[in-house]
Amino acid sequence: MSISGTGRVLLAVNAFHPQRWHDLVAAERDVILEREPGTDPSITYAVVWKQKPNLLVGLPNLKVIFSVGAGVDHIMEDPTIPTDVPVVRVVAEDLTQHMVEYVVWRVLDHHRHGRQYRENQRLRAWRDVEQRNAGDVSVGIMGFGHLGRAAARALMPLGFRINGWSRSERRMDGVNSYAGDAGLVPFLNATDILLVLLPFTQTTKGIIDYKLLKELRRRNALGGAVLINAGRGRLQKETDILRALDDGTLKEASLDVFEIEPLPKTSPLWNHPKVFVTPHAAATSDPVHLVPVMLAQMAAYERDGTLENLVDREAGY
Repeated sequence: MSISGTGRVLLAVNAFHPQRWHDLVAAERDVILEREPGTDPSITYAVVWKQKPNLLVGLPNLKVIFSVGAGVDHIMEDPTIPTDVPVVRVVAEDLTQHMVEYVVWRVLDHHRHGRQYRENQRLRAWRDVEQRNAGDVSVGIMGFGHLGRAAARALMPLGFRINGWSRSERRMDGVNSYAGDAGLVPFLNATDILLVLLPFTQTTKGIIDYKLLKELRRRNALGGAVLINAGRGRLQKETDILRALDDGTLKEASLDVFEIEPLPKTSPLWNHPKVFVTPHAAATSDPVHLVPVMLAQMAAYERDGTLENLVDREAGY
């Protein structure tokens, strides 16, 4: 029984714990947990993550589709989704905070020679490593949307120089801004640590390849270029990353996302000495923090038609 609001919510969150999401949404809305494809005029909203194809077909009263993650490629790649229904991506302080924590952790670990000190500890070697100031290091944020700007705001007080690149120009005080194809190589040439927070689209698919990595600055205060990818796994070509690590184009890499997830046990990334692996955990979607945001959006939509963080279908994000 719906406690408040009108219309039922279809909840299809594969790869998460759906019951946790269900219980929180059900506190205010009538919820259907998964379903077989078919007509159902009672469904007004869909809350999805990696939904099955055809799931959203046959819902004549569907008004809004919500993604439970910051990315929406899992929605946009489904050719059966209704073309006239708005898609909303989640933007919540909890999700942003988790990403910022991951970014600061990995940037500082590379800057403070974490890999070398872990190796020294393994060898029981009491050896210091020369440490340069953060001001000598440029972090280039590739993808300067909400998460990219939040990362910049966290890193700037630590003293790092920040470069930001996006498809269209997005300026921010204290950040060197680059945009579009013309700005990509200059951005890379000025970057020591490349932080990738791009959305996945057909334009960005495989963009982190050997050619791109070769443009990063290698003669720098870190002793080499560093890659951090916390965006999407299909942005990168892992064979190219391995090649770059092995020939010195890259000094180190932190990877939270991969072309195939879970990362296959046979992947050489698992035991590569220059790679730090996390299991797509940089910013996990927590229903306790995200469900209230979506419920508030539903209420606002019913009140006055307002929706925030709408996805541009043509751009794909």
